[in-house]
Amino acid sequence: MRLDKFISQSLGITRKEAKQLLRQRLINVGGVAVCAPEQHVDDKSNVTFDGRTLQTPGPLYFMLNKPEGYICATKDCRHPTVLDLLDEPRAHTLHPVGRLDLDTTGLVLLSSDGQWSHGITSPKRHKTKRYRAHLAEPLISGVEEKFEKGIMLDGEKKRTLPARLKRITPTEVELCIKEGRYHQVKRMFAAVGNAVTALHREAIGPLNLDHDLAPGDYRTLNSDEVDSLR
Repeated sequence: MRLDKFISQSLGITRKEAKQLLRQRLINVGGVAVCAPEQHVDDKSNVTFDGRTLQTPGPLYFMLNKPEGYICATKDCRHPTVLDLLDEPRAHTLHPVGRLDLDTTGLVLLSSDGQWSHGITSPKRHKTKRYRAHLAEPLISGVEEKFEKGIMLDGEKKRTLPARLKRITPTEVELCIKEGRYHQVKRMFAAVGNAVTALHREAIGPLNLDHDLAPGDYRTLNSDEVDSLR
């Protein structure tokens, strides 16, 4: 790993700040002050700062109750991102695991573990995602069967994978899907002549959104929760 990246992850600072420490010769590798940010190091390289040995911290895993108005990205020029909701020293190392639309609320996972994230978002894994949707019109009869067979979305050449639709009220439903196509839930209901007025993600795989988390709040995932999504 590059030395500046190693320092950044170890101290929870930006790469720019890490390079400043190197220019000031405040970082030692093997007892020798160094200034080259591109130097390769690992946990066995004996990197020290201010008299203490630095080690790469483990990966981070969080669940967030996303409110409306935030985009699932690490940066955006028009809207605040989900990372703006985090008060964490290593927030800059995190990325959203998948995406929710700007106006969709609910469960968002964030991590610094790219391999873990890929295992969740990969289309081959077919992780189930459960949503609660409010509709503009009462749901007509027979829609459950259509969703179970797969919906042909506008502009697509292949039907969606079978989805499970459960009525809560005439205009409120629970929907479980195993894909993540662009605006998929909204497009599925549009295909059957309805419209989604509000959408909230409740679960990904076996992991449910913590009901104690208010919109905008987050918490660390425990090891069992992390392992349940591997």
